[in-house]
Amino acid sequence: MSILVILECTTDPAHTKDLTDFLRDELFHTRGFDGCNSITIHRNQDDPNNLVFIENWDSKEQYEKYIGWRTERGDMEKLGGWMAGPPTIRQFDNVGV
Repeated sequence: MSILVILECTTDPAHTKDLTDFLRDELFHTRGFDGCNSITIHRNQDDPNNLVFIENWDSKEQYEKYIGWRTERGDMEKLGGWMAGPPTIRQFDNVGV
């Protein structure tokens, strides 16, 4: 069953450009990862350091496999160092209505 993932994070202002550059260079991996149907990133109009990622995956298992791959590469540690705090990650099932 497909899932919608909403990840919200706030970057340390000193690293907002680092994150933007990383995403520009790396999101093609995410979009091409098995099970990823789409990912878009949105910036808060009132706080440019606050971002929301909207992701659609074929399954929770495929999303978790992707996160595992990013962790193994060291990306999660790098990204965590650029954040002002931990992200909020929520996963939703399509209710089909």
